[in-house]
Amino acid sequence: MNGNRSEGETRVRKAEKVVVPETTSDGAGVVLKRAIGSLKLSYADPFLLLDHFGSDDPEEYIAGFPMHPHRGIETVTYILRGSVKHRDSEGNEGIIRAGGVQWMTAGSGIIHEEMPQLEGGRLEGFQLWVNLPAAQKMMKPRYREFAPDEIPVHEPSSGISVRIIAGEYEGTAGAVTDLEAAPSFLDVTLAPEFRFEARVSRGRTAFLYIYRGGVIVPRDDARAAAPSLVLLGEGDVVSVEAANEGSSFLLIHGNPLHEPIARYGPFVMNTKEEIRTALSELNTETFIK
Repeated sequence: MNGNRSEGETRVRKAEKVVVPETTSDGAGVVLKRAIGSLKLSYADPFLLLDHFGSDDPEEYIAGFPMHPHRGIETVTYILRGSVKHRDSEGNEGIIRAGGVQWMTAGSGIIHEEMPQLEGGRLEGFQLWVNLPAAQKMMKPRYREFAPDEIPVHEPSSGISVRIIAGEYEGTAGAVTDLEAAPSFLDVTLAPEFRFEARVSRGRTAFLYIYRGGVIVPRDDARAAAPSLVLLGEGDVVSVEAANEGSSFLLIHGNPLHEPIARYGPFVMNTKEEIRTALSELNTETFIK
């Protein structure tokens, strides 16, 4: 009898790496914590960047992210507190409020701005960058915005609440559909010592980002406290338990593209030549298709 795992056995994903995000600034001086896109974790295919911004001091965020270009990616902005106004070269405009989400596919090229609004002094949220497959990098840009009440919430028990932004959880589909890398984006809140489980197909890149409290994750009962990102190893199921103080975290997973990447600021393509083309088109005002 060999010791190999049988094909039908369920495997819980263990913590492979724990990353404490780096404090940095971006845009016109927004102070933020960068968990993906840093020296500690540059890329988690297909996820290129995860920023967590949040402050009670308007001086740390009010300058925002003035007009800037993107090509070859999708950007996701999820607001926990406060609000952000969006405007872009496609004529889209709107305000993302607490609990709302913006999912923008830059594709062939878009120029946009995201400007925080002063509402009570507090702003907090996340921005995630998802890579586009080579075949879709030059697709037509699109912009989708979802109000807080458009995000499905599933509460399997009194101590577990799951907001399903994209993907699926226990038969409930998320608000955002028709996504190229099929990413899943859940916002989970657990009461103290409650356990959360979700099936995640093998082969998908998966991570937790803990932004409140702490969790216990498989790997000698490793504890991860906010703010931290836990990159999960291979398996079928994500299983975590909230620490004594409870926890709020994102569970994000998606299909890796296994393609070469060339990145330069807000552009992510497959070759350096494609990056040079994007820069040339930006300079000659032929960037927007």
